[in-house]
Amino acid sequence: MNCISTKQLNDMSADPERMILSGENTYADGISAAAEQIFRQREERPVVLISGPSGSGKTTSASRIARILKDNGCGAHSISMDNYFKTLTKEELELSERGEFDFESPMRLDTDLFKEHLEKLSRCEAIDIPTFDFASQQSKKGMTLKIKRGDIVILEGIHALNPIVTGDSDSYTNCVYVSVRTRIESESGELLHPSKIRLMRRLIRDKLYRGRDMNETFDFFRSVEKGENKYIMPFKGRADFDIDTFMPYEPLVYRDILLPGLEKASHEYADYERYSDIERFLKELNSIDRKVVPEYSLVREFIG
Repeated sequence: MNCISTKQLNDMSADPERMILSGENTYADGISAAAEQIFRQREERPVVLISGPSGSGKTTSASRIARILKDNGCGAHSISMDNYFKTLTKEELELSERGEFDFESPMRLDTDLFKEHLEKLSRCEAIDIPTFDFASQQSKKGMTLKIKRGDIVILEGIHALNPIVTGDSDSYTNCVYVSVRTRIESESGELLHPSKIRLMRRLIRDKLYRGRDMNETFDFFRSVEKGENKYIMPFKGRADFDIDTFMPYEPLVYRDILLPGLEKASHEYADYERYSDIERFLKELNSIDRKVVPEYSLVREFIG
C-alpha cells in the first residue's frame, strides 16, 4: 500500500501540469504492462477478467487495455458483466423495496450462462450476450459475438475474479485487479483509507449522472462496502496484475466539487461522522480546476 501526505500533494500542485502528467504516466505504465502480457498470451488466453470494487476505474481500465491491444493489431472486445444480471423475481423485487435484497451478491448473475460463455470464448465459439435493463430489472436479448483466434475479450465486473462466477477458467484467462491502493496522510498523521477516495468518485458520479444526493450515496455505500469485503476482497489474490488507479491530483480536483455538499451533509446526515474524514482531508488540500484534467483520464469516468 502506497502512502502520500497532504503536504506532498500541495507541494506537487505548484506545477499542476507536471503533477497530472506524472500520475497519468504511472497508471499508464501499469495498464501497458498488463496489456503487453495479455497480447503475448492472446492465443492461449483469449479472455481477460477485470475486477475491482465500486469506483475503482474498471471501465476505463478495460477500455485502455482494449485500445492498446487494438493499436497492436489485436481484435479486442470489452463487455460489462452487468449484462449477465438475472431478471429479479417478484419475491426479490419485494425484498428490494424493503431494503432487504443483497444487490452485491454474485448470485445476482446468471453464473451458469457466464461460465458457459467463458468456455465458448476460449474455443472461439459464438455467444449470445444478454443485456440488462436496470429500469425494469430484466434481462433481455443482446448481441451475438464470435471472436477469431488471436482476438481478446475483456470482461469487467466486481465479481470477475470470484470462482463461483468464473468457474475453472484459469488456464485460458488473464486476471486483472484494479483499485485505489494509496493512502493519504494528514498533517496530524491521520490516514485516509483508499475506500474513501473511491467514495469521493462515487459521490461525484452519483450526483452528476445518477440523480443521487450525498445522503443516498452514503447509505448505499455501506452495503457496497459490506459486499466488497464479502465477495470481492477475498479473491483479489487471484489477479495476475494489481493496478493502483489512484491519481495524486484527483483529490485536489474533487475538493471544490465536494466540499459544499459535504458541509451541507454534516448538518443533515445522522451518521456523518463515519465520512467526516473526507471533509477534513479535502480542507487541507489546494484545489485544481477540473478543466485541466485530460479528456482521456480515468478521473473523467467520474467527473465527466
